[in-house]
Amino acid sequence: MFAQKLVAAILDKNSRVCVGLDPRLDLLPEIIKQNAINKYGETLEAAGEAIKNFNREVIAAVAPFVPVIKPQLAFYEQYGVPGLMAFDDAVRFAHEHGLLVLADAKRGDIDSTAQAYANAFIGQSKVFSSKTSVFNVDAVTINPFLGEDSLAPLIKTTQEFGNGIFVLVKTSNPGSKDLQDLVVDGETISERLAKMLQQHIQQEKLSVGEYSNVGAVVGATFPKQAAVLRKLLPNSFFLVPGVGAQGGSVQDIRVFFQRNGLGAIVNSSRGIVFPSEANGQKNYLEVIAQKAKGLRDEINTVVGV
Repeated sequence: MFAQKLVAAILDKNSRVCVGLDPRLDLLPEIIKQNAINKYGETLEAAGEAIKNFNREVIAAVAPFVPVIKPQLAFYEQYGVPGLMAFDDAVRFAHEHGLLVLADAKRGDIDSTAQAYANAFIGQSKVFSSKTSVFNVDAVTINPFLGEDSLAPLIKTTQEFGNGIFVLVKTSNPGSKDLQDLVVDGETISERLAKMLQQHIQQEKLSVGEYSNVGAVVGATFPKQAAVLRKLLPNSFFLVPGVGAQGGSVQDIRVFFQRNGLGAIVNSSRGIVFPSEANGQKNYLEVIAQKAKGLRDEINTVVGV
């Protein structure tokens, strides 16, 4: 089960850090870009090659210090098939290094389409008379805007295959207030979403301290709302984006966790993968590794583990 694997990975490395793999060609090391261009020219294939090679270096560098990586699909989809091939390579390479992979895809649609998304990411696709895993990630982010019936196929797939989903509940961007903070019948949309998820999770009959494969995305930029949502979702892991570049502070993240030091993973993308200290430096991988280790230690100090 995904939640059990995540807990084990966190405890094994004593790390609550998730590294976001959001590749940007303009920020990749020049030698990686030039090698790809020499091989394929200035093409989509070269973009995919450069991203693949950079991701492999980053994954190997951070693997000792983090339990999970989070590739954001948009940064791969923009380069078409070569980009998706680089995404697939990152998933495989991360698994080879003992890391869990959370695909940040934010999928959501009517039930039949939601089932297709579930098949692609956390289940299996039927190929004529056989079934096969496609992207083979451990979890995927989900947009619940279409309502509860759009979530049902995904939740069912988590139960069938043991993989996870993280549903957008309170996102880290400033504009999240436009919809997620609206009050309906005395509660915010985020709170309504949390209660809706908890109704499904309660059916799992989990004990205190056990976690569901159904998690929530709750932004580090809104710790006050997180404290409320933490009480509403006692058996859910929180994926916590927004630390660093988006303005979230590590000092505020204690409320996202539970007393046992579990219940959340804190994502950092640019702060680890593209730190300013690494610009143009030959030892950029050492800098990246130290950034991952440093965030791990900082979070552990705040959480008290």
